[in-house]
Amino acid sequence: MRALVVAAALMLVPAAPSFAAVSVNIGFSLPAYPQMVPVPGYPVYYAPSVNSNYFFYDGAYWVFNGDGWYQSRWYNGPWTPVDPLAVPIYLLQVPVRYYHHPPVWFHGWASNEAPHWHEHWGPTWYNNRHDWDHVHHEWNRPHWDNHSMPARAPLPSYQRNYSGNRYPMDEHRQAQVHAQNYHYQQHAQHEAQHVEQRHENHEHEHR
Repeated sequence: MRALVVAAALMLVPAAPSFAAVSVNIGFSLPAYPQMVPVPGYPVYYAPSVNSNYFFYDGAYWVFNGDGWYQSRWYNGPWTPVDPLAVPIYLLQVPVRYYHHPPVWFHGWASNEAPHWHEHWGPTWYNNRHDWDHVHHEWNRPHWDNHSMPARAPLPSYQRNYSGNRYPMDEHRQAQVHAQNYHYQQHAQHEAQHVEQRHENHEHEHR
């Protein structure tokens, strides 16, 4: 079990792509680089004109589609599935109103609050990610603690020059162009270490 959590935590890090990772089709395609707008109060961007749950955080694009999260360093994929245990905290905190294609189980949740991930993914997920919402009292009533949020990563605006037939779907080519044009250093490794540390602490408490 510990090995699985370590592997999941490492998926937080978008800096070095794994070409062995499985890329999937998530059912939509963008004709050009989308307008990205900051989510107020969060180190995350969203795309107002995209009919999808489409975000940019810490140097990577993120899409929540169906029941899962997907990640890519390029705006139109290819997309790699991300384990629920490894989704960055600040993405999980983005309010419901910024999900343009929410699943039916979002129904009834306050638009100015984060989705109730702890209710949907359940106690097993919560036991490993219990501080995703910085809860200060009972687990089903989240309260945010945003004072230590990192700055927003710069957008890889060079990708505006790649659309249509110019868009590089080959992941090796993507990595090459990205390395030449985008020099932001991701901080998700720090989050990954915290995910693993939380799991180790949880295991120790229950021995």
